[in-house]
Amino acid sequence: MTTKYLIAGLIFGISISFISWIVGMIINAILLKTEFYKKISNLNFITSETINKNIGINYFKWIVKNTFFKFFNQKIKLENQKIDLTEIRREMTIAEISHLIGFVFVTFFASYKSITENYSFGQVIMIVNVLMNLYPSLLQQKNKRRIDKLIKIKSS
Repeated sequence: MTTKYLIAGLIFGISISFISWIVGMIINAILLKTEFYKKISNLNFITSETINKNIGINYFKWIVKNTFFKFFNQKIKLENQKIDLTEIRREMTIAEISHLIGFVFVTFFASYKSITENYSFGQVIMIVNVLMNLYPSLLQQKNKRRIDKLIKIKSS
């Protein structure tokens, strides 16, 4: 991998990932009104806490909580006991699915760039995509499982 492709892939990957967030929100808003959305709103790709730990979700969570990323989605915060947990879970689902849509969107670009430009260029885009779209989605899935436990306790 040459430095040229690393830097170009990093810049392009970050740029297209930010764009994918907007694309994800738009497509998610359209899907929100469909029956299909109900089917995909309970996704759980990784249910094992050990696997989550091994792939670094806890480190990623720390980064989100302690950097500028904490300001991105203010609707997903548990600040007091009077919060409606089902509303928080709904917002988490919206964020999760938006990031998944963004992940698929960028995956097409990374694949295309791997073929047309340079394999390394596409791989760097894909690494950025995993960090900026897949990991946030996996974190939302983990948090939704925690919220589900709280909702179950509260309804008992």
